Amino acid sequence: MDGEPVAEMSSPREQEAAEYLDKHKIIELMDNLTSMIFFYRPDRPGEFLIDQLEKLKISKVHPGNPPCLFNESNVDALFEILDPSHQGFITYSQYKEALKTLGIKNFNEFPEGASDDRISQETFIKEATEGLVRSAATFKQ
Repeated sequence: MDGEPVAEMSSPREQEAAEYLDKHKIIELMDNLTSMIFFYRPDRPGEFLIDQLEKLKISKVHPGNPPCLFNESNVDALFEILDPSHQGFITYSQYKEALKTLGIKNFNEFPEGASDDRISQETFIKEATEGLVRSAATFKQ
């Protein structure tokens, strides 16, 4: 057994804490807020965080656009980078990697154009925007 990693057993309290964090999407919320702080670097980070939490609360009651690090113009710019020759489409592999890069974990695995390996700009923007909204909505939907 020498040299083998020892599997740590988590206590019931640790398991309960992990389930709580997962159930309430606390890790995702903190990741989103931390990313926004680093990206925007506001002069008053406390006020900025309060504002973002208020926007999140409003988006829970009135579904729409929760606070998000990236917006449609960022998604459009990413597509342009992936399609430098302006063909109007990217490959399915580029689609998947781009969404993962944006931090979108759960996305449409079979978007329009996937079977032809040609994801249009319109489809990419639609899928990315929907994925960002789902990712930013760090509350039970």
